[in-house]
Amino acid sequence: MNLSVRQGGIVELLRVQGAVSVDGLATHFSVTPQTIRRDLNALYEANLVRRRHGGAELAGHERNVSFQTRRITHFQAKVQIGRAVAALIPDGASVLLGFGTTPEQVALALVEHQELTVVTNNLSAAMPLSQNPSNRVVVAGGVLRQPNPEILGPEAERLFNSFKADFGVSGVGGFDLEGALLDFDIAESDCHKALRGNCRTRILVLDHSKFGRLAAVRSGSVDDIDVLVTDLPLPEGYRQRMPAHVHIVIASEGAA
Repeated sequence: MNLSVRQGGIVELLRVQGAVSVDGLATHFSVTPQTIRRDLNALYEANLVRRRHGGAELAGHERNVSFQTRRITHFQAKVQIGRAVAALIPDGASVLLGFGTTPEQVALALVEHQELTVVTNNLSAAMPLSQNPSNRVVVAGGVLRQPNPEILGPEAERLFNSFKADFGVSGVGGFDLEGALLDFDIAESDCHKALRGNCRTRILVLDHSKFGRLAAVRSGSVDDIDVLVTDLPLPEGYRQRMPAHVHIVIASEGAA
């Protein structure tokens, strides 16, 4: 099959993300959902992708990609999100900061803040924050989840359960149209639940690729967050699903 440039781009996105939604692809390529459906039908017939409700997937879509690959994927979007979150957090605040590459960008954007107390299981977030002597940085003990710079499991959960912070910042493996927040394994899910359960303002950070991305483990729902920070306007269907109490911040635009 001779792929068009856009169809090749869809396959590349699937290789990185594992699954995509029609609406997410339409936004990404600035075309109509009908055009994307025609592209997907051609890819289905060529046995390059598998059908999924509302989109498509590759075999093995429930496995996350490596940390270093995720670190550079949608990098500018994550930088924007990090800066937008930092603008929400005042000096002197206490913050529970989760694992992942987008929370890492939040940490980098917080480096100039003063007198923060940051509790994290994310070593790539802890190190830059520790360079500011006014900050207090508390890290989880335990076994490093190599090659990722993070600690999951009972130690991280106990650490988060020991605090009641002003803010909690967490990422997510995927976010489906039913409002489920999804992770790739139980350890990730349990860590996110402990973080969200021990802060006064729950901030979810995710770039546009997470909308419609599928993972096997439910770690909560959109009802469990207070602020959603992303880089692009929400795809069709997601804004209608958002509860009234959730404050939406589009990093490229400000509050929505």
